[in-house]
Amino acid sequence: MGRRIFYIFSFILLTAASIYCLNFICADALFPDYVMAQSGIINSVSDTAHQGNSEDITTSDFTDSSPNSEKPKTSSTLPAATNGKAVGKIITRTITASAANLKYQKIYVKNQTGLSIDLKVELLTLPKLKIATTKEPQVLIVHTHTTECFMSEERDYYTDTDKTRTTNEAENIVAVGKVLKEGLEKKGIVSIHATEKHDYPEYSGSYSRAEATIKKYLKKYPSIKVVIDLHRDSVTDANKAKSALVANINGKKAAQLMLVSGCQSGSVTGFKNWKENFRLALRLQQTMEVMYPSLARPILFTSRKYNQHLTTGSLLIECGTEANTLKQAKYSAELLANCLASTLNMLKTN
Repeated sequence: MGRRIFYIFSFILLTAASIYCLNFICADALFPDYVMAQSGIINSVSDTAHQGNSEDITTSDFTDSSPNSEKPKTSSTLPAATNGKAVGKIITRTITASAANLKYQKIYVKNQTGLSIDLKVELLTLPKLKIATTKEPQVLIVHTHTTECFMSEERDYYTDTDKTRTTNEAENIVAVGKVLKEGLEKKGIVSIHATEKHDYPEYSGSYSRAEATIKKYLKKYPSIKVVIDLHRDSVTDANKAKSALVANINGKKAAQLMLVSGCQSGSVTGFKNWKENFRLALRLQQTMEVMYPSLARPILFTSRKYNQHLTTGSLLIECGTEANTLKQAKYSAELLANCLASTLNMLKTN
């Protein structure tokens, strides 16, 4: 009798263990996302905001691998999402001057060209650009990638329902451009805000369509001296975690800004006046660093045009990433307006 009870008890234990293992295997097969999230292995959706065109910026251009950048702030586990399925982490970080390989008097440049640049010499040479005291437009704001958008709220994860692009102008980069325009006009600099969609319904060819828009406004308003192509960046690390680039300015979170300055080098031709744009970018970044330290990332200096060959006052500006909130981006636009107005007024008096 004792031996029979032992066999029965052993059979029950083996059956229970088999059921447990079978359930675990099935769960792994049927719900891999859940298992991966619980184990800390995360899948991430990728943003294509800067892909598909030879003139388009790629995310690898902006990823800061410097060990001296501010330590990321993120949780070790991925929480359950209340709206959609959580698919990746958002890391809040600040890209510092350590990402630059050229530095001089609060000017920081990440030189990705084969050109040798002397920042001291360039700073001594004033841009030829001068704005005037007039009611005519002086600044044109455009968006090559008009549908780029932001997070609606601050979180340390993103979901499969968080958009990176939308045609809703109250949510995309157009809303940020509107704040920039209003800020400049408060400073007495009349501006035009072009809201034409260049990346929708087709993304490829965005820069060609933006070029046509810029030329149209320059012809209509010959008083325009400065053309700002306002973008939203995308920074994703090797683990597919997205970075929200944040600077704390006056106790508020602002999306970090980055100036992108192209040049004529290598296969890039037809851009002989690129130094005029570069000198303007240097002074604007220096102004931002003086007025609002850490707001500006190092200037990305690259061998591309990005339609900057159209004027000698062209600026491409990245405002945060898709992991930043729209609120943070709008605040940065307010600060940018102050810095740009200060820079342009300084050039006017020199």
